[in-house]
Amino acid sequence: MLRPLDALPKAHLHLHFTGSMRHSTLIELAREQGLHLPDALEDDWPPKLRATDERGWFRFQRLYDIARSVLSRPEHIYRLLRETAEDEVTDGSRWLEIQVDPSGYASRFGGLTATLELFLDAAARAAEHAGVGVAMIVAANRTRHPLDANTLARLATQYVDKGVVGFGLSNDERRGEARDFERAFRIAKRAGLLSVPHGGELLGPRSVEQCVYDLDADRVGHGVRAAESERLMERLADRQICCEVCPTSNVGLGVAESPAEVPLRRLFEAGVPIALGADDPLLFGSRLLRQYELAREVYGFRDAEIAELARQSIRSSAAPDSVRKELIESVDDWLAE
Repeated sequence: MLRPLDALPKAHLHLHFTGSMRHSTLIELAREQGLHLPDALEDDWPPKLRATDERGWFRFQRLYDIARSVLSRPEHIYRLLRETAEDEVTDGSRWLEIQVDPSGYASRFGGLTATLELFLDAAARAAEHAGVGVAMIVAANRTRHPLDANTLARLATQYVDKGVVGFGLSNDERRGEARDFERAFRIAKRAGLLSVPHGGELLGPRSVEQCVYDLDADRVGHGVRAAESERLMERLADRQICCEVCPTSNVGLGVAESPAEVPLRRLFEAGVPIALGADDPLLFGSRLLRQYELAREVYGFRDAEIAELARQSIRSSAAPDSVRKELIESVDDWLAE
């Protein structure tokens, strides 16, 4: 008899703020405010995406920006994080690190600092409400100037031990070299924040290498293209640099043609730590639990291996040591049942 995957304690380390919204909430908030949604976000949801060319990424980003536009009042922020925390618990997640670029919301909520403080308060309330740990990663946009990233890094350092645990770099990796943002990541790392840039999704191993060597990454968002280089996989395994692998997202954006082509098993067997993630459930149609189901159904992971995936997500998180110890013991209990 197979063990229930929703009962397996996990850490969720790759989830974007707007993309965590429930589809039903998007529809409701849009109608309340009289906002028109394109068919791709309403009748044809989840949208058919393919971002391996510039036009496809533009369409993906446009849909994301439209979804962000419905979050116009503080109560929307509190609702989104409360519902996200509830969904995490349903999927068996016990620790969430959610990623956001405050710049995308700052004009509505009183500037960068006020926006981040709003998000942190909403995250703390959501965590208490749902009984799950919720921390925040401040992410810079690689399509903007590196000086903007420096500003965000300095902002993030002011909230170390106040809910911010990491500093990231997101958006189309083809439009900004990771090494251009080295100073911002140095600021963040000096203050004790994790370095968690995106890389190795739309570009190959060199993109991951820049994250590792230039940004001193503790984790790499996606990182699946590292599987194209034995040497790089050895490096990731030796330094225990985690790849946040998001199978349904990789298929949704055309990085892989099918779940079977995502090199999850190859990375795992090379000793690369893995944290399965949902990326943007709003646009890809599935949450964290589905990624673990794919591990079992598509990649042939046995329960002992699935338990190890969960342990790797917990070990790679910024959760306090006591929380990590408790969660890993709970994973062992799940496997022993």
